[in-house]
Amino acid sequence: MKLIIDDKIPYIRGAFEDVSEVIYLSGAKTTAEIAKDADAIVTRTRTICNEKLLAGSSVKFIATATIGFDHIDTDYCDANGIRWTNAPGCNSKSVEQYIASTLIVLAEKNGWNMSEKCIGIVGVGNVGSKVARVAEIFGMKVLLNDPPIERAEGSEKFVSIETIMNEADIITLHVPLNMKGEDATFHLGNELFLSSLKKKPVLINSCRGEVIETEAVKAGLKNGQISAFVCDCWENEPEIDLELLSLTEIATPHIAGYSKDGKATGTLMSVQAINEFFGLGLENWKPTGVEAPKEPEFEIDGNELTEQQILSKAILHTYDIRNDDKTFRANTELFEQLRGDYPTRREFQAFTIVAKNIKTATFEKLFKLGFNISPQR
Repeated sequence: MKLIIDDKIPYIRGAFEDVSEVIYLSGAKTTAEIAKDADAIVTRTRTICNEKLLAGSSVKFIATATIGFDHIDTDYCDANGIRWTNAPGCNSKSVEQYIASTLIVLAEKNGWNMSEKCIGIVGVGNVGSKVARVAEIFGMKVLLNDPPIERAEGSEKFVSIETIMNEADIITLHVPLNMKGEDATFHLGNELFLSSLKKKPVLINSCRGEVIETEAVKAGLKNGQISAFVCDCWENEPEIDLELLSLTEIATPHIAGYSKDGKATGTLMSVQAINEFFGLGLENWKPTGVEAPKEPEFEIDGNELTEQQILSKAILHTYDIRNDDKTFRANTELFEQLRGDYPTRREFQAFTIVAKNIKTATFEKLFKLGFNISPQR
């Protein structure tokens, strides 16, 4: 058996070496010539798995260690008996942390009381549902829009996209990239969408670059249709539009889901999928060597702090998005390198707060976010 594995997938080395020949390559170097005698490919979004790569090969299974799978030609794979799988939800808590840090930074800069703000969440799957939970912990009014889930579950908790356009102070996108059909999301953030916004909201895109139309967003920022743009995912990555970058409030190089926890989970899900398909006996395999955060335990003294300030201190201790923004703006030509060499970021559950003078209600919100809580010693 032969496996081709993207060499940027963390914690996977050693998983298959006892049961298969393994070749580690960068996504760009995974060519048809190399893939022709492979049995399976474990990949990320940078390898386009289509007829050009797969035709005439012996590939039977593709696992992508990512939520998104638009880099896989699923129609071709299905028609040619090639099984494929993604890793739904693997980095959802990482994106949750990214959005939480974003909201805190915006609130601090603009003097917002979060409980007075309305957030519209477009796409309420693994990621969007966690973002909604964070927004509710912040006390925000939360509007949810997701037509496919609404059709499956009923409309009780959902609103129309028009309601979000009319009422939201912040709109955050968490949809898959669908190019066609009634649930198409390609260029969802287009000129018509932006011209229909009533409250000049902040727009956040941390799902797929092509969900927004670059020229429309630039125009929307210049003419005040949106008050600010936060962008992690860009059209034409890594060749991004530098004018849009200059207009963007917070800019990052497609790393919202790049916590070490999320990467480890994506790797685990891919190994499990390959193991189940080929029967390799790796049911007990787990990722090892996940890096610890620099300060996994820290104290918060809530004396004279508001609840929002306490939540802010906790979240920004784990991740301050301004650092990624600063690094990216200084090194825009290194888009792929910044992703590949992204430093250790751990999610809330990797941290313990030593709590002092914190009220029970705030204590419970920190716990809901995922923090471990220790009383002051």
